[in-house]
Amino acid sequence: MVITDESMAVGIDRRRSRRAAAVASGLLVAPVLGGCAWFGDGGDTGDTVDVFDLEVGDCLRAPTEITAELTAVERVACEHEHTLEVFAVTGYEPADAEFPGDAQLQTYADGTCVAEFERYVGVDYRDSELFFTYLLPSARGWSQGEDRDITCLVTTTGAQLTASVRGSQV
Repeated sequence: MVITDESMAVGIDRRRSRRAAAVASGLLVAPVLGGCAWFGDGGDTGDTVDVFDLEVGDCLRAPTEITAELTAVERVACEHEHTLEVFAVTGYEPADAEFPGDAQLQTYADGTCVAEFERYVGVDYRDSELFFTYLLPSARGWSQGEDRDITCLVTTTGAQLTASVRGSQV
């Protein structure tokens, strides 16, 4: 999966420039996010999980190393400090299409993530203090037939979260 700078600068509401700047500055490490697995003993140490195993509700720490393609991330219990939370995982339609390109995937993700945001957080994205970004299929992952999912992630301007944002209406 890949995440691009353009996907972080979502800016589709009345706070476009503020959001774009905040998301870009707050997610410099976001290009290497993703992942899900068991929470283990619930301690502060997270589990490294494959991005294909991400599930709605997983809380993640942004990786410290930036890479073009992401294969694994650190998942933690939501009560522990984290910067990201998975709020939707949806497949690109039509799934059997040729790789649509980064721009088309970003457009699709923008629409999908905005539509799912309110269901998860409990407030319209335009009224929220939170932001979103996403993981997109890479051209290589797409061509190998494995990667079609868009993973939508709630985030902040860099402040750590210490609880789930599900239903928080923040």
